[in-house]
Amino acid sequence: MTLTRHLSHAALGLAGAALLTLTASAQARELSVSTVLSDAFPWGQAAEKWAELLEERSGGELTLRVYPNAQLVSGDQTREFSAMRSGLIDAAVGSTINWSPQVPELNLFSLPFFIPDTAAVDAVTQGEAGELVFEAIARRGIMPLAWGENGFRQISNSSGPISAPEDLEGLKIRVVGSPLFQDTFAALGADPTQMSWTDAQPALTTGAVDGQENPLSVFDVARIDQVGQEYLTRWNYMNDPLVFAVSQQVWGSLSPEEQTMLRETAQEAGAWEIAMTREQESERLAAIEERGVTVTELDEAEYQAFVEATMSVHEKWASRIGEDLMKAAQSAIDAR
Repeated sequence: MTLTRHLSHAALGLAGAALLTLTASAQARELSVSTVLSDAFPWGQAAEKWAELLEERSGGELTLRVYPNAQLVSGDQTREFSAMRSGLIDAAVGSTINWSPQVPELNLFSLPFFIPDTAAVDAVTQGEAGELVFEAIARRGIMPLAWGENGFRQISNSSGPISAPEDLEGLKIRVVGSPLFQDTFAALGADPTQMSWTDAQPALTTGAVDGQENPLSVFDVARIDQVGQEYLTRWNYMNDPLVFAVSQQVWGSLSPEEQTMLRETAQEAGAWEIAMTREQESERLAAIEERGVTVTELDEAEYQAFVEATMSVHEKWASRIGEDLMKAAQSAIDAR
């Protein structure tokens, strides 16, 4: 009788443990996170850091699974925002450039020669202008949580140094799929050519396209110097902030505690990635120069020549971005 009772209690204990395990498994939740670049780049590392922090903070009950290289949208990064809004993607660390077709206010960051330095970036993103941008994203069905940074975009080419607008005359420059980029390079006398990066690499190698624009981190890690890009100009013509965000459907399904964890870990990952991206800038530039790339730095007069050459782009796009947002951003930059 005693042995039977012990066996019965043991069976009940095992059943209870199994039930607890099943309950814990049922409560654990994994969210998909889209990002355009892998963890070889700071952008991808930002998403991985977010996942790492959230798993630790939640004890594994709420986790993120990162899908790099825009694989959740078959490589079409401009569809990322729409896919998240429709629920096909739970969350993303996305580019303001890629999301600008759905959120016109994000074109603020793509205005040529508008945000001149990192102090201006911080003044815009961390102030009233940043709040207005986040409100614009939220109105489109996405909950923005934090800022990251892909960095200032620089221009490279295979023909020669670029230090004045006339140096771009007639050059075929690969650009991302944004009308604002088309307008910017057309205003500078170049021939903007829209294509995916997959198509751009062989086009640069064969000389079908003369140049491209990307942050130093992308130029360095992707070894763009190996596809004929022998000349690089640091002109900081636009900055590409990243946005950590989650779909409104997912956000609404989370408890207040989970929402707090998701937001706080996104903010921590964003701050970590921004600091890392900026700290690595000089090191990346040195590595690029060591590989034989000729780097051109603009002086103030040269920079202003590009500013003046692209003023028509500002006039065309300011109304699309929004008067209040433009004023808030300009005030933040002036007061930095």
